[in-house]
Amino acid sequence: MILDKFKLTDRVAVITGAGRGIGRGIALGLAEAGADVVALARTAKDIDSLADEVRSRGRKAMAIPTDVRSAADVDAAIKRTMDEFGRIDILVNNAGGASAGVFPSTVADMSEELWDENIRGNLKHVFIFSSAAAKVMIKQKSGNIISISSLFGRTAAPMFAPYAATKAAIINFTQTLACELAPYNIRVNCIAPGKILTSSTEMLWTTPESRAEAAKDIQLKRLGRPEDIAPLAVFLASDGAGYITGQTFDVNGGWGTLALL
Repeated sequence: MILDKFKLTDRVAVITGAGRGIGRGIALGLAEAGADVVALARTAKDIDSLADEVRSRGRKAMAIPTDVRSAADVDAAIKRTMDEFGRIDILVNNAGGASAGVFPSTVADMSEELWDENIRGNLKHVFIFSSAAAKVMIKQKSGNIISISSLFGRTAAPMFAPYAATKAAIINFTQTLACELAPYNIRVNCIAPGKILTSSTEMLWTTPESRAEAAKDIQLKRLGRPEDIAPLAVFLASDGAGYITGQTFDVNGGWGTLALL
């Protein structure tokens, strides 16, 4: 049956930044598709509650407080996952985003510290965790890595140059990693969300009026939600996407599609 290709029954999924927003939505989506979930974030309370939600859906869950910018923390999380489950089938690099060193500044006025914080908060962890998970997946001769970029990785972003640069780098990194891991039956893809309303971004749109204004240049006339991202992550992690690798998929409600009209 065609729908069987989209099931993730008994697969082990590791999600970074899983406590809130897009990461949480993806974690719950993967669980509902049948995966067991390892939730990583720095705030234990957030991932503990997520783990409870996953278990309420009949799946196994682990919550591991982790600073994904630390190679030592990442190695420890990988070890705990392997000790518990013996494999890693899916890695979702979601950590970072609006809370990771994203502050408005022109390039001329920008400090080196701000640039470095964006690299550390939005890009470095994608390399660290992908490298660590790839070692496991190469031994398995199977696996799936999904990274979260942004529409700003595809376009200019005045006042947010380092953030956009890191998101563009994730797209390129996805392509390169896909080439390197394809011989081991490991697929690597990327999702580029547009304007998504989460606990991290709601500070940008605090009123119904500001949200309506932000949605004016979106063809579907609304801000996105984490549950708009999760179905694509489930698809990319499934056998239904078995011939897809090295690709970046936009989920933005048509934001920018008709910008010149």
